[in-house]
Amino acid sequence: MMEMQWLRRGLPRGLFNRALLILLLPILLLQAVIAVVFIQRHFDGVTRQMTEAVAYEILYAVETVENAASLSDAARQLEMLAVPLGLFLTLDPDTPITPGLKLGFWDLSGRALADELARRIARPMAIDLMRDDKVVFLHVATARGALLAEIPRRRMVAANPHLLLVWMLGSSAVLSAIAIAFLRNQIRPIRDLARAAEAFGKGRTLPFRPRGAAEVRAAGAAFLAMRARIERQIEQRTRMLTGVSHDLRTPLTRIRLALAMMEPGPETEEIASDIAEMERMLDAFLAFARGDGQDEPAPVDPASLAARIVADAARMGREVELRIEGGPPGPVALRPATTRRAVQNLIDNALAHGRRVRLTLRLSPQALAFVVEDDGPGIPPERRAEALRPFVRLDEARNQDRGGGVGLGLAIALDAARAQGGGLTLDDSADLGGLRATLTLPR
Repeated sequence: MMEMQWLRRGLPRGLFNRALLILLLPILLLQAVIAVVFIQRHFDGVTRQMTEAVAYEILYAVETVENAASLSDAARQLEMLAVPLGLFLTLDPDTPITPGLKLGFWDLSGRALADELARRIARPMAIDLMRDDKVVFLHVATARGALLAEIPRRRMVAANPHLLLVWMLGSSAVLSAIAIAFLRNQIRPIRDLARAAEAFGKGRTLPFRPRGAAEVRAAGAAFLAMRARIERQIEQRTRMLTGVSHDLRTPLTRIRLALAMMEPGPETEEIASDIAEMERMLDAFLAFARGDGQDEPAPVDPASLAARIVADAARMGREVELRIEGGPPGPVALRPATTRRAVQNLIDNALAHGRRVRLTLRLSPQALAFVVEDDGPGIPPERRAEALRPFVRLDEARNQDRGGGVGLGLAIALDAARAQGGGLTLDDSADLGGLRATLTLPR
């Protein structure tokens, strides 16, 4: 199991890279198998056959030397043999032979050549394949001294055996390049679909046209149909809530006019308070209806946005502490009105249940976060998921004496974050001791 996990971690994550691995790995393995078979069967076999013929010629020269009547006669006969055999042969009775082999590390044919000479001649000998890559220098022990032979290497090794490997590798490289080009064209529609889906998750609509293979076209068409259904549902919800809120304002206006004609008193004050509360609820409904955001993304300086929110709170007589962590901020593509409404709701929620409120802007290369903390009673961990649902009020968990809302503040902030591909989390404030709401948006 651990080995499989290591293998999964080593695999590429992208579809193009994985498809490229699937395409190229069999080709490389096939090339390796062909190269091994070629070297073992053709290259090695041909070298041994050619070396065997030369070995018999060397043995014949050795017999000629040993059967000669004298040393001078042996030297003369070697000179006569050198021309027809195509070898350079000399006899050196004074040079001792130190058996050994001088061979380059990558000289595969030289290894087969030396093994075949040693097997066929079966005498003490020294083979030098490094002094000249075109000549084999061979010293063979005879009864009359050392037989020195210089043999052209082409007589013992197949000429240009690498051409097959070169052609094989070259053709594979060309065909792989063509395959990669076609593969890239097949992957591009999938990337376009992923970008369109990611942008739609962040509240932006990118133009997208299904193309590519039949399966990719089907996935693209399904995405467009899904996007259209979601947009219709958002539009219908917005129209419904806007219409209901608008229709409810008409009788409220009539009640307010009738109330203005009445004599002031405790009853009229209570009715006026109820009307104001209903109007606040209607405003919350309209804000929730616009929760998916009607403004388009634009480059915004988040530090300036946070400063304006804190300044607006100060003008209303409410103090909010501002901190900025990380930077430099720079412009970020986000929906300014939607983001501002979400952060404002978090601040209003904090001010409604705490005396001290802090807004912290945290900046990183991948995301930015608006963190709102208060010193209120907070929300129990088991009820935080419930608090994010629309029309849920947790006044008993916070502070009933400070007044209640309609349970849409956190829901509106969550919708605003999700419309831009972000999220909203609730936890405890380590500094202030109350609730900490973190609105995170991708950069």
